[in-house]
Amino acid sequence: MGNNIIDKFYNPLAILIAVLIIFLLVIEIILNLTPPISRDALIHHLAIPKLWLTNGGFYETKWASFSYYPMNVNLLYLIPIYFKMDYLAKFIHMGFGIATALLIYLYLKNRINEFAGILGILIFLSTPMIFRLSTEAYIDLGLVFFTTASILAFIRYWDGEFKEFKWLFLSSAAMGLALGTKYNALIAWFFLSASIVFVYSKSTGEQWKAIRCGLIFFLISLLIFSPWLIKNMFLTGNPLYPLFKGFFNISSLPGQEGVYSTLAGVSQRGIFQMRGMMYGENFLETLLIPIRYFFQGQDNNPRFFDGVLNPLLIILPPFAFMKKTFLRDKLFFMVFSVFFILAATFLDQIRIRYILPVVPILSILTVMGLINIFNWTISMSNKWKYILTVMLFCGFILFMIQNVFYIKNYTQRVRPVNYVLGKESRDDFISRHVGSYPAMKFINQFTPENSKIRLVFLARRGYYLDRIYEDDPSVGMNFIRGLMAASANEQVFLEHISSFGYSHLLVRSDLFNKFLKDNYSADALKVLIQRMEKTMKVIYNENGYAVYEVRHNL
Repeated sequence: MGNNIIDKFYNPLAILIAVLIIFLLVIEIILNLTPPISRDALIHHLAIPKLWLTNGGFYETKWASFSYYPMNVNLLYLIPIYFKMDYLAKFIHMGFGIATALLIYLYLKNRINEFAGILGILIFLSTPMIFRLSTEAYIDLGLVFFTTASILAFIRYWDGEFKEFKWLFLSSAAMGLALGTKYNALIAWFFLSASIVFVYSKSTGEQWKAIRCGLIFFLISLLIFSPWLIKNMFLTGNPLYPLFKGFFNISSLPGQEGVYSTLAGVSQRGIFQMRGMMYGENFLETLLIPIRYFFQGQDNNPRFFDGVLNPLLIILPPFAFMKKTFLRDKLFFMVFSVFFILAATFLDQIRIRYILPVVPILSILTVMGLINIFNWTISMSNKWKYILTVMLFCGFILFMIQNVFYIKNYTQRVRPVNYVLGKESRDDFISRHVGSYPAMKFINQFTPENSKIRLVFLARRGYYLDRIYEDDPSVGMNFIRGLMAASANEQVFLEHISSFGYSHLLVRSDLFNKFLKDNYSADALKVLIQRMEKTMKVIYNENGYAVYEVRHNL
């Protein structure tokens, strides 16, 4: 790299970055010592494995379409749940993030130097969405790790002029594990399968061998992915359920929540019309979403993609092309990133989590771009080079400070310290973040173990129930409609509530009452209340949540 600023200050900068990485990991460890409170963990990633354990084995949850998703990472969560150490699931997910950072480090170390690798770790791990997921029992970092491993293993196979089969096998196996983690890997699978054929053919001129190579990659990945396909084929008749429902004859299973996915094969509004209707966005605003991801993301806000990235990940990658070194890799990384972002944006619901497999790749390009810029500025012969270098360095620090503020604000929202120090109980910590927890604790303590709970307006967050429970994609609205329709006749109502076999209802009262008032007349509500008072008993009603005991023997 020559006598540039990075070489001159290599040791102190490397030490500083290493200290920052350690500090970052310490914060994540503190956060991960707390009980799970994140939305999808309570709905899906921990909840479904726990239902399996509660039921004594595999338990098909027909009411939850997400339970048919591939669950490689979720299976790992069975272990900490079984041993009642569910917080360890967050450490497992964090481990995938660290493993991905190490892949970035190894690539940059081999291509540039060790400093570049350390910088890549910092940029990746401090990215707000990566930091947040490292403290949640989700699956996205598993997908990110396996996809990155597949891509970089293919690069090694390419480096060896396609002679070292082990790298093709590792790339294929990693992609199969990615497919078994989350359906979003289908995009990367398609891209890499086609890329292998194209790259091999272009590099060697041997088209049939290129096709054979692509088939090997495709089939090994498919074989590793196949257990989930076989399970879904057996249960639903659709190996990729709930995707592509339009291509399979499925009538007995509920639809996927959201119903906006083109992949799901359902009738839908176009993305431009939908965004305009929901958020008042014009055509250009929606078209620019792939860029807006990096500037406008907000946690827990679906309009702004439910996540936060750093603008550096899109500003600096173009500067990686200032030098032609490793041009092949850079072009491949850039094409993959653009393809994946566009496909994930316009084929599925718009969430930053769904484009995360590009973040490690963009982190690599960001480091390359940053080093190129600093090398260019310091090589200038005029007096402005030091001023420009300092300005660029300060600009980079300012963008990284955005990550620091995010981490600070996120940690303050969770407030883990009192719990970790033993000053706050587990129940109090969870209750502070999960409003329904006290009601669930009541159910766990004061209802029979064979109880069957129906959730109403709990948004399917049932993880902390130690009982079998059910919900539906309408989060209870269809259930209420059924109650209302049956309430016209007393005997029909009795038969209706008995047909479900629920022993208890767990209801979020404010949303329940609002839905009834917004959709039914006062006379209809009076009849329903009379029927419910006769057939159900309120045994808990605090903090906006009510538990109804259903009387079946009347």
